[in-house]
Amino acid sequence: MAREFKMPDVGEGLTEAEILKWYVQPGDTVTDGQVVCEVETAKAAVELPIPFDGVVRELLFPEGTTVDVGQVIISVDVAGEEPAAPAPAAEPAPAAA
Repeated sequence: MAREFKMPDVGEGLTEAEILKWYVQPGDTVTDGQVVCEVETAKAAVELPIPFDGVVRELLFPEGTTVDVGQVIISVDVAGEEPAAPAPAAEPAPAAA
């Protein structure tokens, strides 16, 4: 199952931040607490750690984009939360007559 990471409130009263740099790309494995991007607010540049483990599915905004607090910025596939695809049935081929 994919989990979404939203732009957090990184400062008192700030409503948006600009994504300066992504430190991960789709397909990368991330761990709880790993910094995934750097954002800049009106007050400072801040590194954002992700609060769960998984594999990056999609970065929803390119670098240089200003994003409102609460908007989803990254989608991550989380192990154990997505139903496994059924294994293909291994049936013997019928004998030729």
